[in-house]
Amino acid sequence: MARFQGMSDEDKLNDIQILNGALFFENRAVWAYGFAAGKLSTSEVGKTVLELGLQNRADHEKHQDMLRSAISEAGGKPVQMEKNYDLSTYIGKGQGNVDSDVNIAKRALALEIGAAVGYVSDAAKLKSPYMIELEAGIACIEAIHAARIRAAFNALGIKIPVVPSALISTSDRDNWVIKVDRAA
Repeated sequence: MARFQGMSDEDKLNDIQILNGALFFENRAVWAYGFAAGKLSTSEVGKTVLELGLQNRADHEKHQDMLRSAISEAGGKPVQMEKNYDLSTYIGKGQGNVDSDVNIAKRALALEIGAAVGYVSDAAKLKSPYMIELEAGIACIEAIHAARIRAAFNALGIKIPVVPSALISTSDRDNWVIKVDRAA
């Protein structure tokens, strides 16, 4: 509670709502990595995507714990994880799918970019210095996840820049995402 002393109830509520939004997306990421794991093949590509996905998922689980703790400490109630999440908007935008190992990796990349961008923009709306540092720190890890996925594409022979832009924000999100190739 010491981290939130001197904050108005309105400021605490603001931060709790923002962190609960972040927790929703962390819950979705944990679910998405688990869901995708069952769709991967046993090929070299599938095994590579699975290994990276398990590493990223472990970080998301830690983020869940950090966010739940911060929300509770601020006097809020953390949102619960749902049984299923809808990722059809990513598929509709051509930002991944579950029909191949490569498209699963593209969808994971889109989710990680969305998380990094979301944390960056949300941090600016927080009132508590502790919460700002928490969200900014998680944003860094999400950006690292995205770069690791892009590096994995290179290791698999799909040559792309690991860091395609000097900025990761809503304005340059499309530079980071890899679109699904659509059949002509």
